[in-house]
Amino acid sequence: MLPQFFEIENLQERSIVVKEGEELNLGSHTLKFVMAPMVHWPEVMVAYETSEKILFSADGFGKFGALDADEDWACEARRYYFNICGKYGVQVQNLLKKAAGLDIEIICPLHGPILKENLGYYIGLYDTWSKYEPENEGILIAYASIHGNTAAAAKKLAEILEAKGAPKVVVADLSRDDMAEVIEDAFRYDRLVLAAATYDAGIFPCMEDFLHHLKAKNYQKRKVAFMENGSWAPMAAKIMKGIVEGFKNIEIVDPVVTIKSTMNDENIKTMEELADNLL
Repeated sequence: MLPQFFEIENLQERSIVVKEGEELNLGSHTLKFVMAPMVHWPEVMVAYETSEKILFSADGFGKFGALDADEDWACEARRYYFNICGKYGVQVQNLLKKAAGLDIEIICPLHGPILKENLGYYIGLYDTWSKYEPENEGILIAYASIHGNTAAAAKKLAEILEAKGAPKVVVADLSRDDMAEVIEDAFRYDRLVLAAATYDAGIFPCMEDFLHHLKAKNYQKRKVAFMENGSWAPMAAKIMKGIVEGFKNIEIVDPVVTIKSTMNDENIKTMEELADNLL
């Protein structure tokens, strides 16, 4: 693909083309090549240096914040994975299977710090992520609120869940929070509550955008519940549910919490029931 980006004189004569499993002897070092298509580009190939047992893993095992070697790896690596490679879990699994046949002591990604210790930890997380399995028990409440009433209801549900002993509850404002971080949390935890106001007989756009991202990244294997708000004809839950039902291996948790403008005591009773069913 180099000619698509650069004009390089006599490129063919100056190139060595390698295939899956082939090796290139560089003198004191030998590189073995392994194809890794869609991790996360179609033409991706990783290289394994046989003497020092280094895997040059391309986008695999990368993270945002390439120079932040001292910070916790998992947080930014998780966000990187699900926003960059998340759609291609099957392809990542294929690469992990190939990597299992290599004696790897160091991983050098294109983005992020060199990994030298406890490689099983990093590989284990990639195995979990690429199988779309939840990493932690917890509930993400993602809300799209116009005037603040849906936000108040989402925060009330969080209070109820925490009072009932939920191990972890995260509340995200889709209008203001970093979408990439909310997507990260959606994949991290095993339960999701979607709370949105009805807007032009649809759903508030930031919720629609969030669901579009989840669909694009193959969101699956989770429990999902719904809260909606609408002063005249609440439609948000019906529309959100219609989108989510197109995802794989999703369990819908009832009841739907329907608010008409502002939260009342009856809504709180329904939230109590929903919380019990989520837990």
